[in-house]
Amino acid sequence: MAEQAPTEKTARQLDRLSEALDSGVKYRVSRLVSGLSAAEVGDLLESLPLPKRLAVWDLVNPEMDGDVLVDVNDEVRASLIRDMDPEELVAAVGDLDLDDLADILDDLPDAVIATVLSSMDRQDRERLDRVLSYPEDSAGGLMDPDVLTIRPDVSLDVVLRYLRVRGELPEVFDILFVVDRAGRLLGGLKLADLLTRDPSTPVAEHMDRDMRTIPVELSASQVATEFEHHDLISAPVIDADRMLLGTITIDDVVDVIREEAEHSVLTMAGLDEEGDMFAPVLQSARRRWLWLGVNLVTALMAAGALFLFEPTLEQIVATAVLFPVVMSMGGIAGTQTLTLMVRGVATGQISERNAPALLRKELAVGLMNGLVFSLVVGGIAVAWYGQLALGIVIAIAILINLLAGALAGALIPSFLRRMSIDPALAGGVVLTTVTDVIGILAFVGLATFVLLGH
Repeated sequence: MAEQAPTEKTARQLDRLSEALDSGVKYRVSRLVSGLSAAEVGDLLESLPLPKRLAVWDLVNPEMDGDVLVDVNDEVRASLIRDMDPEELVAAVGDLDLDDLADILDDLPDAVIATVLSSMDRQDRERLDRVLSYPEDSAGGLMDPDVLTIRPDVSLDVVLRYLRVRGELPEVFDILFVVDRAGRLLGGLKLADLLTRDPSTPVAEHMDRDMRTIPVELSASQVATEFEHHDLISAPVIDADRMLLGTITIDDVVDVIREEAEHSVLTMAGLDEEGDMFAPVLQSARRRWLWLGVNLVTALMAAGALFLFEPTLEQIVATAVLFPVVMSMGGIAGTQTLTLMVRGVATGQISERNAPALLRKELAVGLMNGLVFSLVVGGIAVAWYGQLALGIVIAIAILINLLAGALAGALIPSFLRRMSIDPALAGGVVLTTVTDVIGILAFVGLATFVLLGH
């Protein structure tokens, strides 16, 4: 039997959990929850209305509470924290890794923060402060400052004995970092080499001096790109002096990739990936007012363009029937180019040097598609209404709008970035305005002069 996709698995788990909650039998709910990982519990909690969410939260194993709080989004986390006593919170977050604790520390009540910090030793507090000093979406904010390090002059046998004595090892562990006495990174010793090489030989003989490193100021998206391009499982984070500050592992990068994917999808609709899908109605409605208002303004701009040609619409019914075709074709063409550009910018594949070549290519694609579909739509218009002039008008309008859509889709991301606006958030609204207005002006304007003769 084929393995279920993650989304199908989550949906089935949610159905079973909801059925158990509706039955009112707590042991059924507890049994279902106990077999899930913290991430799976987090997904389910985000998918439940507040009363059911809190009922399930009460049945989660307390040892898992901290990991679940890390996995859920900001608003859901806030709802869970409000339901917990300070003592429960301290117990839940006290054993978290420092990088995970840093992610949720600001969401905790002040009294809980004070208690957690006071329970740490000086070294852990300094490490936590180091992580908190960097932006959340940077390598410094992503890294775990708790790192296994060794010296280059010790033998492999000494390293193996050190690991046995230490006992507890990181969950993701493929390499040991080699540092000098000052803490500067010299290289890395792969776990495979540690286990297969002569135990009496020194670390320096087997360490990789050219291992990939992550600058502490690198953005989270660039970190993900580094892991993708070089097939990394873990990587050291260093400063300008090559001081080893922490490590980033593949599980952290997977979280970054997922968050970026959610951000791209939701921001195009003016939504926030940290929002609670079951937030109160008024709160959810107010959150959507901004982009509904922006869309209203842009729609009124398109309506204003139509108003200028109201006499044409009254005299030639065919223009009212056909102009949605012109606008939609331009909108789709522009969206294709816009999506390509936004993705290229996000992945670093588009720069100032190759952007002109890509612009020329997209204009050529727009011209080719414009010629093809202008002939198709023009022929349909002639077949419907028996007017060659009308077919020529809509064909020219389609060509103009597809070219305008390609040009706008290519230029809008750069324009918005210069204004410090996320292209994924505002690009679609701006593009729709451009293609609607140009489509109306091209089609109805041409119809006014060609068909009505004024």
